Amino acid sequence: MAEFDETRAVWNAMIDRKPAMIVRCRNADDVVAAVNHARNNDLPISIRAGGHNVAGHAVCDEGLMIDLRLMRNVTVDADNRTASVEGGALWRDVDEASQAHGLATPGGLISDTGVAGLTLSGGIGWLRAKHGLSIDNLVAADVVTADGKLVHTNAKENPELLWALKGGGGNFGVVVRFDFALHPIGPEVMFAAPIYAVEDGPGPIRAWRDFLAKHGDLVGSLCEFSTAGGEDFPEESWGKRVYTLACVYNGDAAEGEALLQPLSELGNMVTDFSSRMNYCDVQQLFDTLMPAGEYRCYWKARYLSELSDEMIDLAMKNASAAPSDNSISSLWNFGGATAAVAAEATAFGDRSMGWMYSLDGVWSDPGDDAANIGWSRQGWESAEPYGHHGRAYLNFPGHGEDGDALTRATFGANYQRLVKIKIKYDPENRFRFNQNIQPEV
Repeated sequence: MAEFDETRAVWNAMIDRKPAMIVRCRNADDVVAAVNHARNNDLPISIRAGGHNVAGHAVCDEGLMIDLRLMRNVTVDADNRTASVEGGALWRDVDEASQAHGLATPGGLISDTGVAGLTLSGGIGWLRAKHGLSIDNLVAADVVTADGKLVHTNAKENPELLWALKGGGGNFGVVVRFDFALHPIGPEVMFAAPIYAVEDGPGPIRAWRDFLAKHGDLVGSLCEFSTAGGEDFPEESWGKRVYTLACVYNGDAAEGEALLQPLSELGNMVTDFSSRMNYCDVQQLFDTLMPAGEYRCYWKARYLSELSDEMIDLAMKNASAAPSDNSISSLWNFGGATAAVAAEATAFGDRSMGWMYSLDGVWSDPGDDAANIGWSRQGWESAEPYGHHGRAYLNFPGHGEDGDALTRATFGANYQRLVKIKIKYDPENRFRFNQNIQPEV
């Protein structure tokens, strides 16, 4: 029983679900056998890779959980600049294997996030300015579908399935292999991280916004609100609300250092963590913020049409009101290669949003659940007037309680095409522990 409980546990300490069965798979044949068993016994299926989804979609109650964590192999073809990645791999696995050849593909901001979950709902990382989202670099995949078949998909073979995987989540089967395009990057990159106090006002954020309007095609960035603390911060700042203008230059480190320097000259800084760094180190910088299983988490995110002065003021107000010092909230820039992809080219859909606002409630005591969930939801709802057609980033879904309406709004004009693909590959909705696309007839 102890091993069962350990295996079903996921990163978010709030999630405590009990599958009827867990199958730990070592290869695609094991996954096929698990899917067939679920179908023959009329069991729904959840899929665990990294287990990092805040809503806990990786684990189900009274269904069959497929655990892919024994499938983490990454093979790099440096000549063709591609990486073949097993379905249970983490982003650190991909980063380390590809950086051995001076290459990388856009991943997330936390290295112990699973490749599968992050990719299938978009994948927003530091390299998005020049190389787009994770899905924009997905060139092929092997998928075990609900009928127990192993299906290969690329631009020529079952292309509609590849299209659906590019943002449609885990609705269509178990992806046992991803093939990604790789790009020259690193090993050294420029990471800028000047930190300013919330009490000193929004001036640096507005300057950062205007800076990115000129350089957003080369700079992946977010303004992250947090609480200062620990030996890396000056002692007089401990407990203060602060914001970090975090940036990664998507190119030569020396060029990036010169370009990003003005962001450290926008006022009195609390401190400045800007430095040229190893790419893999940058990818792991935020890992310590949210160790697996130690915190209760509730996240929400909303796309923004623009980043107005009023929205900046609201973000600062919400950050100051956070009931937990562990919580963070962020303003993310888009543009560049991310914005260049047409709405119909991927299931992810419309790329015309300029920004995203996320609120990550993070706390320890179950007695504080209501206050922290309330803070995330209230902040998310208060940003609605600045939102982009009611759309949200489905990797930050709260606990999925907004359901069908939010999913439909997010996919917009692509939703009905996704329904048709869902009917083809999962007509009984066996894979429904996700931002679900129901197989309507």
